[in-house]
Amino acid sequence: MRNERVDFLRGIAIFCVLILHFTLAYGLKNSPLGSVLNPAVLDAITRNGNYGVTMFFVISGFLITSTSLSRWGELKNIDARTFYLFRFARIMPCLLLALVIIVTLGCLGTPFFSNTDGHHHLPASYFFIAAGSVLTFWHNVLMQSTGYFNYCLNIYWSLSVEEMFYLALPLICLLLRRTWLIAGVCIVAIVVGPIYRSQHTDNEIFFMYGYLACFDAITFGCLTALLARRMPSGFKYGRWLRWIAGIALTVVYLRGIRGHEIFGFSLIALCSAAFLLGAANDRTPGWSTGRMTGALRWLGRHSYEIYLFHIVVLGLMRNVLNREQLSYGASLPWLCLFLGLTIVVAALVSRYIAEPANIAIRLRYLAGRQRRDFPSASIASDSK
Repeated sequence: MRNERVDFLRGIAIFCVLILHFTLAYGLKNSPLGSVLNPAVLDAITRNGNYGVTMFFVISGFLITSTSLSRWGELKNIDARTFYLFRFARIMPCLLLALVIIVTLGCLGTPFFSNTDGHHHLPASYFFIAAGSVLTFWHNVLMQSTGYFNYCLNIYWSLSVEEMFYLALPLICLLLRRTWLIAGVCIVAIVVGPIYRSQHTDNEIFFMYGYLACFDAITFGCLTALLARRMPSGFKYGRWLRWIAGIALTVVYLRGIRGHEIFGFSLIALCSAAFLLGAANDRTPGWSTGRMTGALRWLGRHSYEIYLFHIVVLGLMRNVLNREQLSYGASLPWLCLFLGLTIVVAALVSRYIAEPANIAIRLRYLAGRQRRDFPSASIASDSK
């Protein structure tokens, strides 16, 4: 059962990422927003979108841990094969489609799809290394050695971080088996994160994209799921916790990343975790579950498809109109067009590719497993 407040937070996170990438491509200071808002406020709102990715990491750790607890009772009982198969079914079908589109356009030399970002001029064969790194959990490592080199592919660094978490979680749970030891690993990651970032404050590819720079956010989510399981169903302070966390989240976000490279991400993760803790066992109606926030919850439900394909939409739009050609009056309509096209593409991919493929792969796996575990039952079923 979906938690609408989790979708709400995830919707905010993906919206922050969308605004960041549009701002980096076109800017919003030369727009009506730049005339209405103080430049420093506008810059704070639009340029701290990488904190949105940190929110995603916390949500991912929370949801994957919560789902595993619900499905298997205890983390030590995780069925690694089923876990990996279900993650594959959710991630790979639309990721492969996105990679095919980007690599094809890049090989054709389409601007913003080819390997020329950051003044690199890499051969076409590098596409297959880059795409392979996305599929095998080390694209962020490739960026740490190469720098920014592909406008579209480079945003998939965060997927590599999450994939590595998905790979590690069942192994850690099956190896340690005790919840307190698993929680101990999470605490170690939370301590290591700021230490690692403190050593790389002068290089954003390291302090924002490295495994050790991001795992603390994911483990905040894991610990929140473990704690939420011990809380009563009708936790009466959930609403207050969400409000306090939401206000703190806003304050930290607006303070920005610059100058807060070490603990800024930790604070965003902590605030996100507090919001999730307040939302975990609360199904009562509220403003974050009402009509006014329905659009944000839709973005949250489709955040993965939006994440994968918004950069394709933006890359194509940059081929139509560049930053210098975008006039003051056209900037906000262009932003709305970007958001609208992204939503349409995400909805189509979700409906016709992501969900059907996810369901088909899972059902085929479960049917095959049933035939292996209960061969006589499958024979009887086949005879009907």
